[in-house]
This record gives sequence, C-alpha cells and structure tokens, in this order.
Amino acid sequence: MRFLPSVYHVSRLVAGFCLMGVSSGAIAATASPSGTAGTLTSSQSLPDAFTLPDAGRSLHITYLSTNGITGKGLVPVTAEVILPTGKPPAGGWPIVAWAHGTVGVADRCAPSNNPWSARNKRYLSEWMKRGFAVVGTDYQGLGTPGTHPYLNTRVEAYSLLDGVKAALASVPDLQNKIMIVGQSQGGGAAFASAAFAPTYAPELNIRGTVATGAPYITPELLKQMATAPDNAPYNPVIVYALYLAQGLSGYDTAFKPESVFTAKAMPAYRAAANLCVYELTDKVKEDGLNFSNSLKPDFAKNLAPALQAMQYPTMHLAQPLFMGTGELDKDVPPPLQYGLVKVACAAGTVVQAHVYKGLNHDQTVNASLPDSASFTQAVMNGQTVTPQCTPTPE
Repeated sequence: MRFLPSVYHVSRLVAGFCLMGVSSGAIAATASPSGTAGTLTSSQSLPDAFTLPDAGRSLHITYLSTNGITGKGLVPVTAEVILPTGKPPAGGWPIVAWAHGTVGVADRCAPSNNPWSARNKRYLSEWMKRGFAVVGTDYQGLGTPGTHPYLNTRVEAYSLLDGVKAALASVPDLQNKIMIVGQSQGGGAAFASAAFAPTYAPELNIRGTVATGAPYITPELLKQMATAPDNAPYNPVIVYALYLAQGLSGYDTAFKPESVFTAKAMPAYRAAANLCVYELTDKVKEDGLNFSNSLKPDFAKNLAPALQAMQYPTMHLAQPLFMGTGELDKDVPPPLQYGLVKVACAAGTVVQAHVYKGLNHDQTVNASLPDSASFTQAVMNGQTVTPQCTPTPE
C-alpha cells in the first residue's frame, strides 16, 4: 500500500456490483482529449530535486491513457522517465516500469511532484545500476484532472502500460524490454499490469514482474481481518480503507461514507481527501482508529464497487512473478500476500516467492534486491526461473 495496495479477489462478496453500474455522471473528468492511448502530450526536464542519484536525462511527461474507471475514453496521466548516465547498450536501455505504493489521493501527493523517499531512492538507484531506465507513472487522477480511484487495478494497469508506450515512442535510447516492478499498492498494480498486458498492450515486451508487499483478499480473509480482536492503539490498514472510500466517492454519487465508517472515523475520512499517506497515518494514530472502532458491520457491502474494481482480470501471468514478503508486515499482513502466491501458482503462473525473516513492510523492499537481481537476470536472458510457491522465512 504502502498497502492494500489491495483488497483483491472479492467477486463473490460483491456479486451484482460492477463499475458499469455506478453513476456515470459522478465521474470527475474533463472531456476526453483526442488522440490515442500512449500518446505523449508534453515533456519537460524533471527538477534536479525530483530525480534519482547519478541519473542521466530525467523527464516529467504527460501522456494519454484509457480511462480505467469507464474502460473507454482518454485521460491525461503524468509520469517520470529517468535514464541512467553513460552510453546506452545496443538497442537502448531496458525499462523498469515502476508502480508506486500508496501516497494518497490528493494531487499534491503525486510522486512526480515530490522528491523520492529515501527507501525508493535507494531501491530504484539499484535498478539503474543494473542498467535499467525508470518509467514511473503517477496513476490516473494523481496530479491530473479527475479523481484517483485508489486500488482500481484497471486504472493502475492502463496508466502504467500507456506510460511505457509513451516513453518508448518519444524518448530516445529506450528499449522495448520491460520489467514491471512495484511495491505495496504498486505491488498489486504491477501484478495487474502484467495481467492486463497481453490483451491491452501486447506490443510491450514484458519479461517479468517483481512485487513486494502485494496483497490479495478473499471474502473469507476480509471477514477475518474485520472481526479479529483489534486492541492495538491503531491499525495502519485503516489508512488504506479511508483512501479506498475517498476514491470511490469521486466517481459514485450513490456512495455514502457514513455507511462504512463510524462517527469516530468520519473526521479521518474527510481529512483523507487532502492528506498524503504519512500525514493521514499520523491522523489515524492520533484518533486511535482500528477495525473495531472505525468500520460498520456492513462496510464491505457498501464498499462493493471499489472492492470489485480491485480484482485482477486473471491470476495467470504470461511471464514469471517475483514476490517478496516481510514476515512482520503489518500494512499488508503476510496471509494476504501468501494468498496471492497460492492462487497465482494454482493458476499456472511461474512464481518465485521469498519471505524475509523479521522484516516489516518497508524493510522488505531493499532487502529483496539481491534475490530480485538473480530473478531479473534469469528472465531478461530467457533462462528458466526456479518456482517457489511455499516460501519459508529466510
């Protein structure tokens, strides 16, 4: 999501609800611009404070993407494109299509409008040292007109895939050889992008997917989370529930937040529209919010359209998947991540899963680098990946 980066496979929980059923008049977006998805509309140099260490050419781009809320029409989306220094390899730099974790739903939280966090700066710098350029989408509605439909997998996938298309078509020295990489919300977005790519962007040469902290939720797991004893001073998952509801409110006029949240949680819900993730986390801590005092019994039913939009189109990925999980992750509890591994493996995806002993959600990102380096070398060179569907802490 940093989490939720996902409450995912909940089709039976939300049967009868779908995005096409929400009020189309509630979609806060400007008239669809002309052009095609993946078309660059503007490009400028990225401020030095917003690029990565030892980077070469660094750009802030705006491009057109298919509106992931409706599945049709075009919306502007922004992204960062950062190339390594030095002479590119023959054919150009391969690409890391970066899917960011939770930042918030307000425009000011968009990654391209802010410096990189210390964690992500270190992580992506290592990918650049491996010889990859970085193309990092902000996702639809973050820094551009309209709502950010948080955790909507189709929105995330279209934004990421069209960002790569725009970069390949307009930025010299890039190669159509792609690793999809994401953390937390972005881990789910990375999985979704790999799942949508064969039908939505078959021209992209995706070699593999690397995800850390990526969740997956079944109705049973969701019920367990909501009904388990929750005596902690606060629960970080509430942050993501607040953003999920805010995202839904942006395109569904029928949504009533009071049907999901208690009176104790409503001030934080209202604040979530404008607070970035660390600010909202502080608010949730100050207000002492957890599952038992924040969510009403029918919260899942009343969040149904948003939960439906978190589903993946398929659990079978065409390319191998690397999954990194922190044993002590409290933002995306490990059972949710193990659930994704189990279902993807059962669907025939080649999964190499790792669990990092004693590490939390944030620590796992950089701890996974050595393992993901070996995985990446294999998939980039067309070598066989050793699957691991039942990982143990290492």
